[in-house]
Amino acid sequence: MSEQAVHSSISNRSLKLIIAGIAAGIVITITILGLAIAIFVKINSSSTSDSSPSAGSLLGDSIRIEELMDHLKEFQRIATANNGNRAVSTLGFNQTLDYIRDTLAINTDFVVSNKYFPIRQFGLNSDPILTSSINGVNKTYIYSKNLATADFYHIDFSTAVDFSAFVPLTAIPNVGCSDSDWQSANPPPNGRVAIVKRGICAFSDKGALAAKYNVTALLIYNDGASPDRVSPIAIALGQESFLPALFLSFPVGQELANAALNISNNAGVRLAINVKELPLSPVGNICADTPTGDANQTIIIGSHSDSVPAGPGINDN
Repeated sequence: MSEQAVHSSISNRSLKLIIAGIAAGIVITITILGLAIAIFVKINSSSTSDSSPSAGSLLGDSIRIEELMDHLKEFQRIATANNGNRAVSTLGFNQTLDYIRDTLAINTDFVVSNKYFPIRQFGLNSDPILTSSINGVNKTYIYSKNLATADFYHIDFSTAVDFSAFVPLTAIPNVGCSDSDWQSANPPPNGRVAIVKRGICAFSDKGALAAKYNVTALLIYNDGASPDRVSPIAIALGQESFLPALFLSFPVGQELANAALNISNNAGVRLAINVKELPLSPVGNICADTPTGDANQTIIIGSHSDSVPAGPGINDN
């Protein structure tokens, strides 16, 4: 294919930019957002020029580091003015959407629209409680927002639970990322509390498998692979999760998993998680479509536009 044909095939396609705000404790790809804006602004303005560069040079030449930095600096300014973050359902998040929408409207002829969908919110009424029983010896673990000193931490979108008695533990072999891991667990996890190590697959995948195998609750623990993977961490299982769940430090998780491997230990846990009843929250998304092009050959680029509550979400990538 000639360079002119390559350029023509790109410029004749319909381009769609979707900028979404999704929290759930995920890594925020702000740099991709900047790239998306830069690429689309440049491609849109270049499609009417007389020159016919190759597809590779068109995309490469359209990216300017200084322009990306300008966008990132603006996101940082918004975060600084809003308690240091741009998390979903905050003023900082809404101002981020306004900035992106205005940037697209001023610099492109895209058809820009806002779309909204409801998401679950999460909050706690009180600190969770975790107690274990191994060979009749009970032990209560430390919950703290200072993760360096905590034995365990809550998981966003956990459901409420209050066990009146100790529920038996089952350790899931490997890292619980496949059906075979859950099917080979002994005893089977059905009706028990499953404990599984962090690793390989997404936390939401572990949660989905735990629900599939009908566990009563899920405990995920850090893997201890490096000094920064020992303490519990703040995660979310996702909007679709409806399991009681906690995240444990590596020492606590390893202790409970080892105890659960020997049935004679009678290892079990009691959990109490008191979750706030909060209404669904509408979250904005920005969609930007080119006014021309072949609707049957649509290129879609998407990016997150929010941050986690703990920070501005500028240097994640």
